[in-house]
Amino acid sequence: MPIVSSEFLGNKFTRNAHLETALPGLFRRLSIPYQRERLPLNDGDFIDLDWHKLGSKKLLVLLHGLEGSSQSQYIKGFVKKFSANQFDCCAVNFRSCSGEMNHLLRSYHSGVSADVNEVIQYVKKQHCYSEIYLSGFSLGGNVLLKYLGENQFEIPSEVKAAAAFSVPIDLASSSKKLASKSNYLYMQMFLSGLNKKLIQKDKMFPGLLNLNGLNQIRTFGEWDSRFTAPLHGFKDAADYYQKVSSKQFLKNIQVPTLLLNALNDPFLSPECFPEEKDLSGQLTFERVNYGGHCGFSYALPNGTYYSEQRALHFFLNNKAIMYV
Repeated sequence: MPIVSSEFLGNKFTRNAHLETALPGLFRRLSIPYQRERLPLNDGDFIDLDWHKLGSKKLLVLLHGLEGSSQSQYIKGFVKKFSANQFDCCAVNFRSCSGEMNHLLRSYHSGVSADVNEVIQYVKKQHCYSEIYLSGFSLGGNVLLKYLGENQFEIPSEVKAAAAFSVPIDLASSSKKLASKSNYLYMQMFLSGLNKKLIQKDKMFPGLLNLNGLNQIRTFGEWDSRFTAPLHGFKDAADYYQKVSSKQFLKNIQVPTLLLNALNDPFLSPECFPEEKDLSGQLTFERVNYGGHCGFSYALPNGTYYSEQRALHFFLNNKAIMYV
């Protein structure tokens, strides 16, 4: 499929990248009545699944971004939009993201496609949906694209289409972009959340983590080399970024998939905008001028979002390009 430009013109009140990124999270307030289910994993850990069910045969599975959860407003926005269109929804909370720490020393990261596979296989066997659709955001989008393209797992025939938004498909360059001065507040927010979880893990597993100088870490490169990589079997941050970045897997994707990134996304480097040679015939890349990171609101934070409408149209029309 081709690379397409979008007719989405951004938020009519502001086309500022940081405002488009921050305002939905700060001022959007959606309440979704979830039902929680705990899924035991093969390694003895667990993932919490938050369901919003109507009794439909169509299911949307949602994968959140770094330090997000089923409570993230962009996740709730998709649940609201898709439930209004007769989809059941399952919001996956990655390990340690549901409000309860996971059981193992390891946690989640940008390449945990094995966890996604366990979720999809469980949903297929236990919940009997005839159509399953997948959406991922930021880190969750990278995990989704890796799952679809790495040829490690058998993707069920029930999986009909996927959509990924604001995805750092090149993690090394994106981590450098996030280390820039203009992203200082985002970086501190992410590191603060990650550090709090590390401190909890240190209490659960005394003596296994070296937290000396934890508060002096200023970038993902440092944090991932110190913690993510060794805890998950990588040599260092460079090895981790190289092995799990989804860009290398895009050309193998065989499920109709939409990837949508905004040119004004403050988290994404130029390398996160693929060329046609990077894409399979089943993947459409939509380049949007505005929207920020996981933003895409037309106007007020509690109003309509292009990302939700675009995903719904893509799923209902399979590979059709449809603008609103």
